[in-house]
Amino acid sequence: MAKSAIHNHLIDPPFRPHLPGLVFRGFLGEADYASILAVINASKQADGIERSDTLEAVARTYAHLHHSDPAQDMIFAEVNAAAVGYGRVWWDLNESGEWIGMQLAFLHPDWRRKGIGTAILRHNEARLRQVAGRLESQGLIQASTPRFTDVLAAEGETGKIALMGREGYQPVRYEFHMVHPLSEAAVVTPLPEGLEVRPVLDGQVRTVWDASQEAFRDHWNSIPEPEEEFQRLREGPDFDPGLWMVAWEDDQVAGSVLNYIDSEENAEYRRRRGYTEGISVRRPWRRRGLARALLTRSLKMFQEMGMQEAALGVDSQNLNGANLLYESVGFRLAQRHAIYRKAL
Repeated sequence: MAKSAIHNHLIDPPFRPHLPGLVFRGFLGEADYASILAVINASKQADGIERSDTLEAVARTYAHLHHSDPAQDMIFAEVNAAAVGYGRVWWDLNESGEWIGMQLAFLHPDWRRKGIGTAILRHNEARLRQVAGRLESQGLIQASTPRFTDVLAAEGETGKIALMGREGYQPVRYEFHMVHPLSEAAVVTPLPEGLEVRPVLDGQVRTVWDASQEAFRDHWNSIPEPEEEFQRLREGPDFDPGLWMVAWEDDQVAGSVLNYIDSEENAEYRRRRGYTEGISVRRPWRRRGLARALLTRSLKMFQEMGMQEAALGVDSQNLNGANLLYESVGFRLAQRHAIYRKAL
C-alpha cells in the first residue's frame, strides 16, 4: 500500500502512546485481511484461546457485517508499517430496549503493556458515542435509551481484563465453555410425547433458524441475529443441516440443536470434536425434557461419527438452568469468559 494512501487513513485517537514508528490508521480494504489473521493467531497463542481462522473466514465475516462499516468503525495500530493490533465496533438494540455498542480488539503480545490497547479501547468508545449520537439525531434511538459498551474477555486474557478494570468496565455476565468426553456410550433419553426428530430438508433451514431465534429472545441481553449472520452461516465450510437435531410437532419446530464440526479447528488441534451449539426450545415445549432428549441424541450421533468429544458455550446464569443440564449429561467446565460493560 502506498504511503500516500496510508496517510489519508491516519487516525489520531484520544490517547496516543509515544512509541517510535507507531501510527494508527483506518481500514484499507481486503489488503488488511492478512494482518487481521496474523494478529489473531499471535494473540490466541498468548491468551490460551482455541480457535481456527483462515483468510477465507475473515473475508466471509467482513462480507456480512451488521451495523458496522469497516471504513468508519475500525482502527489499526502499525509499527514501522507492520500491523500489530486492531479494533472494530458495531452496535445493536437488545430485547430490553438497551443500545449496546460492542467492541473487539486484538493486540500482538510483543506490543502489549505499552499503551496501544488503551488507545484502541478509547478510540472505540469515542466512535461508539459518535454513532449513538448520530442515531439519536436521526430519531432511531431516544435520549433516554440506556447505552452501554460491551467487551468479551476469556479468563486467559489477563492484560485485557486489567485494562477493563482501569477503564471503568465491570463484569456483568459470565459464560462457560464446556467439553464432554465421548469415551462412554451416550444414554439417550426419550422425546416428549407427540414430538419426533426428522431430518432437516433444504426448504426448512430458514424455518429452523427462525424458531431458534424466537427461543433465544428470553435470554439475557438477547439480540436477534441479523440476516447477515444467517447468510454468513450458510456460506461457512462447516454448515451442515444434516447434523442438526430438530424436534417437530407436526409442522412446528419445538426445539433444536444446531450441531456442527469445525474441521479446520480439529485439524489444527489434532482432535475429533463436535459442537452441540444453538440448543433451544420454544416456550410451549419447555420443562418437558426436550433439550436433554435432543442433546443426548446429538452426543450419540457424534460418537457414531467417531468424534472423541463434544463442546458448547453457555450463559452461566441462564434462567432455565442450562449449565446444570449440561453438567448432568457429562459436560465439564473448560474455560470461563466474561462480558465487561461500561455505561456510555
